[in-house]
Amino acid sequence: MGISMSLSQEFVNAVVSLDEVKAIELARERLGSGEDPLRILDDLTRAANVIGEKYERGDFFIADLVMAGEILKEVSDLVRPKLREFGKVREPIGRFVIGTVEGDIHDIGKNIVVTMAEAAGFEVIDLGVDVSPQKFVEAIQKHSPDIVGMSCLITVGIESMKKTVDEIKKAGLRDKVKIIIGGGRVDQYACEYVDADAWTNSAAEGVRIMLKWVEEKKKR
Repeated sequence: MGISMSLSQEFVNAVVSLDEVKAIELARERLGSGEDPLRILDDLTRAANVIGEKYERGDFFIADLVMAGEILKEVSDLVRPKLREFGKVREPIGRFVIGTVEGDIHDIGKNIVVTMAEAAGFEVIDLGVDVSPQKFVEAIQKHSPDIVGMSCLITVGIESMKKTVDEIKKAGLRDKVKIIIGGGRVDQYACEYVDADAWTNSAAEGVRIMLKWVEEKKKR
């Protein structure tokens, strides 16, 4: 079943307004209607991007980000069982290392990707926030992932992404992993600048790209 744009937007507005009660109520309503849970997570991504913009402008502060993160977690906890109902994967289909890059403490978008990637069947190693290039390199050496994801919601994060990819190259690991970047300040130019394999501002689209990569790897 579908969902009206007005209810979708109302949900986004509730999250951005940090209205926890309303956001949870609308999430329950949408899930109860039989809506695809991926749509709800897509809306969470939209809300996360707006929240990131508000933080950069100085309209939001750390306390607001913490509150937003709590709302995200509660909605994700509601959505996760529904996502698993759709999945038929029993063994991990791939290994995915992800982190918010150095200089950025935002974890809203990253956490959405983690939730969706796990639901899709990936084994996820979440490095957290403000992750240095060396920590990414060490995680690749330790876990041998198929894919590395880097997130940022602020402009300076793009430079951190480039430094991280450069360190991965220096360690001789670049050809061993696919790299996907995402966040409110990421675009095609940023993707080319940091030398990533793909970029997205949609968690759902990011997981689709990752699933495609895993499938292509199996065929080789």
